[in-house]
Amino acid sequence: MDIKQFDFDLPEELIAQSPLQYRDASRMLVVNREQQKFHHEHFTHIVNYFNEGDCLVLNDTRVLPARLFGIKKDTGANIEILLLTEKEDDCWEVLAKPARKLPVGSEIIFGNGKLHATCVGMKEQGGRLLKFHYKGIFYEILNELGDMPLPPYIKEKLKNDERYQTVYAKEEGSAAAPTAGLHFTHDILDQLRNKGVLITYITLHVGLGTFRPVTTDHIEDHQMHEEVYHMSADTAQILTEVKENNGNIIAVGTTSTRVLETIARDNHGQFVESTGATNIFIYPPYNFQAIDGLITNFHLPKSTLIMLVSALVGKELTFKAYSEAIEKKYRFFSFGDAMLILP
Repeated sequence: MDIKQFDFDLPEELIAQSPLQYRDASRMLVVNREQQKFHHEHFTHIVNYFNEGDCLVLNDTRVLPARLFGIKKDTGANIEILLLTEKEDDCWEVLAKPARKLPVGSEIIFGNGKLHATCVGMKEQGGRLLKFHYKGIFYEILNELGDMPLPPYIKEKLKNDERYQTVYAKEEGSAAAPTAGLHFTHDILDQLRNKGVLITYITLHVGLGTFRPVTTDHIEDHQMHEEVYHMSADTAQILTEVKENNGNIIAVGTTSTRVLETIARDNHGQFVESTGATNIFIYPPYNFQAIDGLITNFHLPKSTLIMLVSALVGKELTFKAYSEAIEKKYRFFSFGDAMLILP
């Protein structure tokens, strides 16, 4: 499929630059695949679309202050890095700018020497492997020196870093937030539980696979970057029972979707406790084995995320919905409005 099939014109002013005052105040476009229709709602009413016995699957990853600014030891050149994935103890895959100034053997100093790194390997498209050296606890140093890694299309400074975390964020390790979950409040989660909706968690640490652009002309040629995930035995059991009882599994975000579909694909449609790395790339046509519905945000043109939505909804209805969202001035991307895709 040609990448141009997933392109559309998006007015720049629709890119949300900051979160709304209240997490659940966003608008929500509800897509009914069976009727091939959509209508407009507010996220505060999302509980109305769930039934007792349904299951909501949330990604409980927590965003690291993963952007670090340092200087190259021998030249004093300014270096910016974005932590992506810890490959082994204190050895991280990172994106570096400018990468050309970081050959193997380069040393970087952060925070007047509180943190040092040595380049020990090269990766494609500006990627590097860095070995970190420090005294104390790495994550405490990172919290002191690092910045929240907001996407490049967000130009405004975030006043409260917690607004780029979900209220249920727990497992440290992401380079970006699973943004579909930013709409949820503890109150909405309690309302869902009181209605008999099961809520369970998986972990996928969001890395390069989620936000690296597709640069190939044909989407089949695009290679997803691996992202680390985990599903517990308890979550696998809950999901298995929901399926057996004909409940619906609703994934919150494309990250949750990719974990669930990876595990189902690799285990003959079954849910099992699993830890690994996934590079699954979901685009039309695709046979979903795990999820019945999806809560997601509005995504970039030509992104792997809009391709995943198109695989679930159908490309024609997806782009009709996006055209409607643009016409009605919905807010797009990380701090934007929500889309609920019904089972």
